[in-house]
Formats: sequence, C-alpha cells, structure tokens
Amino acid sequence: MNRQALITARNLSVSFGSTVAVKNVSFTVQAGRCLALVGESGSGKSVTAHSLLGLSGGNATADELAVCGQDALSLSERSWQQIRGDSVSMILQDALMALDPLRPVGREIGDALKAHGKLPRAERQQRVIQVLESVRMPEPERRARQRSTELSGGMRQRALIAQALAGNPQVVIADEATTALDSALTALVLAQLRELKEQGRGVLMISHDLAQVAHLADDIAVMRQGEIVEAGVTAQILGNPQHEYTRQLLRAVPSGVPRFAPLSASSRPLAAPMQKDPAPASSALSANGLSKSFGKHAAVESASFEVPRGKTLGIVGESGSGKTTTARMVLGLQPPDAGTVELLGERFAPAHEPQRRKLREQMGAIYQNPLGSFDPRYSVGQLLADALSRGKSKRAAEYRVPVTELLEQVELSPGLLDRNPRVLSGGQRQRLAIARALAPKPSVLVLDEPVSALDASIQATVLDLLDRIQVETGTSYLFISHDLSVIEHMSDNVAVMHQGKIIEQGTTAQVFAAPQQEYTKLLLSAMPRLR
Repeated sequence: MNRQALITARNLSVSFGSTVAVKNVSFTVQAGRCLALVGESGSGKSVTAHSLLGLSGGNATADELAVCGQDALSLSERSWQQIRGDSVSMILQDALMALDPLRPVGREIGDALKAHGKLPRAERQQRVIQVLESVRMPEPERRARQRSTELSGGMRQRALIAQALAGNPQVVIADEATTALDSALTALVLAQLRELKEQGRGVLMISHDLAQVAHLADDIAVMRQGEIVEAGVTAQILGNPQHEYTRQLLRAVPSGVPRFAPLSASSRPLAAPMQKDPAPASSALSANGLSKSFGKHAAVESASFEVPRGKTLGIVGESGSGKTTTARMVLGLQPPDAGTVELLGERFAPAHEPQRRKLREQMGAIYQNPLGSFDPRYSVGQLLADALSRGKSKRAAEYRVPVTELLEQVELSPGLLDRNPRVLSGGQRQRLAIARALAPKPSVLVLDEPVSALDASIQATVLDLLDRIQVETGTSYLFISHDLSVIEHMSDNVAVMHQGKIIEQGTTAQVFAAPQQEYTKLLLSAMPRLR
C-alpha cells in the first residue's frame, strides 16, 4: 500500500557550534503509520524531533526536510508558528513542567486553537471539551476548569495529549510520553496513539523502551551517537537485529528474564546466592497493619507484609496507590497512624528516635533522584566519608581504604573521589547512591523507583549490580516500582497496592502467572512485553 509521506528527512544533520548532535539521518513518517526513534539519552532522538518543529536550537542542514508538504529548511519563524500545533504537534514527557500551573488546562488547550485563528470563542470551548472526552478525561467539563497541579499524573498527561490533538495535526510526535507513567496509564496512552494511526495520522514515537515500541511502532530507527545505526520494520528489528547496539538494547529489557540472570553483557557473572546463618528474627523486615491518613484521605490502610532475609519483596501499583507513603513509614520518616514496623525482630516504628537510633544503620534507602538526596557542597569522597563515619567526618582521606572499597563494590572508579556528583552521569549517580546506602552495611535496603529515570542499558547494569550485591552480602530489599517488568525480574515476592491497600501478595511466579484480583489482572494485561 502506497501511503503519503507526511515527513521526509534525507541526510538531516544538526550541529551546535563544533558539536554534531545529529549526523546524516534519513527517515519518513507516513500517514497511518508509526515510526519509532529508539536509543538512549544523548543519541540525538529529541534533537531530531525538535528539528521537525523548527525548534532544534542548532544549525539544521539536510538534502531534504519536508514537513506536511512544506520545505522546512526555508520556513520563516512566522510560518513555523502556523505549522506547530496545526500540522505537527508534540506530546512531551513531563506534563507538570509542560503545562502552565497558573492557568486552567481548558484555557491552555483553547489558547492553542486561538493561536491558529481556529473557531470562534464559543466553539473553541466546545472543542476543548470534545478533545478532552476523546482522551477519556473523566468529568471533562470540571477538569477543564482545573489547573495542572490539581490533576493526577494520568490526568495531566491526558490534558497534554488533548492539547496536542486540539488542532487536528497530521503528525503527532510523542517524546518519551509514557516514561513516567505506570503500566495502566501507559497502556491508555499507547491505545490513544494507536487510534491516531487508525485515523490516518502519522506518529513519531521517541523512546528507549523497546517493549512499548513493539506495541505501537510499524517501523523502527535505532539511533546511537547522533546516527541511525539500524532501521527497518518492527518485526525485523526486534526479531532479527543486525547491529550489536540494537541487540544490547533488546537484552536490557527485563520482562521475561529470570531472576538473577544478567541483563547486560558487561555485567560480571553471579556466584551462588549467599546463605546467611539462621537468625532469631524470622524476617529482616515486617510491617503489620500500617495505616496513614492525610486529612480525610486514607493514603495507606492496614498494610501488612514481610521481607525475608536475603530476599526481595517488590511493591507495585499505579501512581497514588500508597507505595511511597508505605516506604516513608517503613523508614521511620512518617509516623503511622496505626500499625508497627519491625526490623530484625525489634520495634522500629512507631518508636522514639533514641530507641530507633541503634537500629537505623541497619536500614538504608535509595531514591529515584539521587542528586536531590546529595548535599550539593560535598564531593563523592566526602559523601561516602560522611556515611562511613555516621556523620562525624567529611574527610575522605581518613577513610580512603573503605571509600575506595565502596566505589569498587558499585563498579565506580576511585578517580571520581574528588568530583562533585553534579558532573556524574545518571548511572554513576545512582551507583554512588547505592554505595552511600551500603556504607554502614545495612541488613535492609528500601529502594523507591531506583531505576525509573535511567536509560535501558544503564538501568540494566544497575539492576545487575543490585542483584550482585544481594547475592554477595545477603542484603534484603524492599523494592518499590510502578514498572511491572522490573518488579518481575528483581523480586522473589510481590505485593500489589491499590488505593492504599495491599490487595494481593505472593511469590512473583504465583502473582504473575495466576493473579487472583481483577486489578492485578488489569495491571498485568496492560504490561508491554517483548518476550
């Protein structure tokens, strides 16, 4: 079938001074089809996409760059303003940043129509409600009057999609539009993008998640260091990849990979899991009837679970299900309204801080955004010295041997000792966060979305590292994530949270193979899989 080419790029290059971010890439986006640009941060995907809107910020050159029938290389800024949102629109990753927190979302969508001189005011308001309904926004009239900060994460993303669709564009660019969403919301966004294809629009999907790409894309172009290293139809690329980098990306997808099997070819092989001597406590960590309310809202209700010694309990659920509030109560950062937490058989919460202090070094925490948890004044060495000395010293020279051992344990170079964490890569920062958490040799680590902000291959190496640390040290993990594929790969046991309650728990094999609750079945049915 001969389909209309809505976007054609032939030998497109984008440079910033002497730095070439995109080099001689060629592709087409056809009506009724989805092309996925896949690759990791810095591969040039987003710069390529922004070039199609005249927003690359650099010097764009090409043998041909046609956008909806127009020569994009010769367009004035005024012409670009007419094309953006009218012929081509973009759905961004972070809806909270993309939407104006001071204006109702309905006004933002209406202003997109107004900017193109479309529809009288009364008809614009009707169109706003219509497009919100099309993305299945609950109570669209009421939501249109609300600001983005008053909406849930899923509702904000729907509002952002509605804004992109308001002008009936021929091409929609989805730039990591599902990265921060749980599996149910991801499935909804992918379904809406699929509907756009069926309506005859072109979709350009930008992602590092090949499992999601497999469910939407007709064609794939794999980008690395500004170049397309492999391209073809989706079945060909995913079923018989020719380039080693493509194979690396596929290997890094955790869904369907057995427990402790490495995700990265660069990871060291694992020894047999460490067996600790029997201990008086039957579990490393146990929660009994934890509850927490904020005003009239019950964030967590009667949550009970156990983390066996040397094992991982994964807690999974969508945004707002109560996962992070549960983690904060476990860590003693939020007092429970009811219930208790026991660490190594002793009461940890609720408890007075002097009573808890003797146990505190037995539990560490690793968060999604490590940089936000580091003191910006400290170097890598100072952060680790502070953790090793229990806050008594920041002098890395006094702790050079244990600091070096910690860095080696998380596979970081001792040459980073004097660096500030700001100059480290995302993967290096997360390894540093793991090293800091391991400094007091804890028995339990609480990991709250520890890899959700990382690229696929970096995520793979961090997950492999966490596996190795558990095998070698016997540390127990409470692993919290909305990513079912990560939970499946990393967990021995799983607890499913919904609306503040643990509705189902069991071994990972039991829960994933034979879920008992309808909500669990819904989550699993929405989970993108490659294998």
